[in-house]
Amino acid sequence: MCGFFRRHLQNRLLERRIRRNRLVTKDGRCNIEFGNVMYSNHFAFIADFWTTFVEIRWRFVLFFFIAAFTLSWFIFGLLWYWIARSNGDLSWQNPPDGHTPCVDNVQGLTASFLYSLETQTTIGYGGRAITPLCPGAVALIVIQSLIGAIVNCFMCGIILSKISMPKKRAKTITFSEMAVICPKKGTLCLSIRVANMRKTLMIGSQIYGKLLRTTHPADGETIIMDQVNIDFTVEGGKDNLFFVCPLTLYHVIDRNSPFFEMAVDTLHRQEFELVVFLDGTAESTSSSCQVRTSFIPREIMWGYDFLPIISRSKQGKYRVDFSNFSRVVPVTTAHCVCCFHNLKGHHLHSREGQVNQGFEAIDISEQHPTVTKM
Repeated sequence: MCGFFRRHLQNRLLERRIRRNRLVTKDGRCNIEFGNVMYSNHFAFIADFWTTFVEIRWRFVLFFFIAAFTLSWFIFGLLWYWIARSNGDLSWQNPPDGHTPCVDNVQGLTASFLYSLETQTTIGYGGRAITPLCPGAVALIVIQSLIGAIVNCFMCGIILSKISMPKKRAKTITFSEMAVICPKKGTLCLSIRVANMRKTLMIGSQIYGKLLRTTHPADGETIIMDQVNIDFTVEGGKDNLFFVCPLTLYHVIDRNSPFFEMAVDTLHRQEFELVVFLDGTAESTSSSCQVRTSFIPREIMWGYDFLPIISRSKQGKYRVDFSNFSRVVPVTTAHCVCCFHNLKGHHLHSREGQVNQGFEAIDISEQHPTVTKM
């Protein structure tokens, strides 16, 4: 029992360390902080207050929502109380018989607050009503109506914008947790699988990647977060993808690829982060969004390939089996990229240290025999 908890604790600490060292988390968030920012630059966030409100957390939006309405009701309640007091309408002022108040049935602070709430929310219970004898009261009800409309529009716009943010659409696009390296059509490729969980398309989708690493040039200057472009393609090209079903992205590892010098026994000792981007426009909302994920060396499996997940039944229907989305199978692969390109037929494969326990490698013969794999 103690050994189980010790291993579990070690795994959790390792996951936290890996998550902390990433620039981009698996769900696409950027793990970066800004330091020594001049105080004058903070006013830029206030000037761009709309974006600031849209990007803050929901707990703060709900707080400002409640505070804006409650505070406006209370402030205007105090103004209505002041008008009633100036006109001698309050009960403790003992108004004479036949006295005409500015607002009927407003004789205290609580009644003033309730009248302010009823005015701004246009409830109008009928017990309290303004009279046309006080010009100040008429001006105040116009001002409160205008300010109440502005507060309503602003807060409703903020909530609607947060609900319909394009990055929410990105939650229904998922990448495989691991990348694989294996031969594809005579070339050695790094493959990643991506799936659209909705039936609505992503229009004009584009796939590209960035390899982030620390380099040490000959001049002695260390470059942190050096970025190298990584080209990905699918069967139909890399632009304007027909993203109706899960796709497998391929990066050809040739002499121009930064993975060319890597091998099966040196890959996991490298220090880099592969960030993959998918840009597109949601078909249902016409809003552009970007989906991001990242892969570190320990999340790249050498000598494995993804299992097919698209099949066609006897009735002619296409079927996507997401149970195979993250399942892989070992394939014959060269030890290194140089061996693959220079030594024909040299496809020795070592799986030592390359098996990830979170993925299940199975035999393709286990698949259902009544469907045709695509």
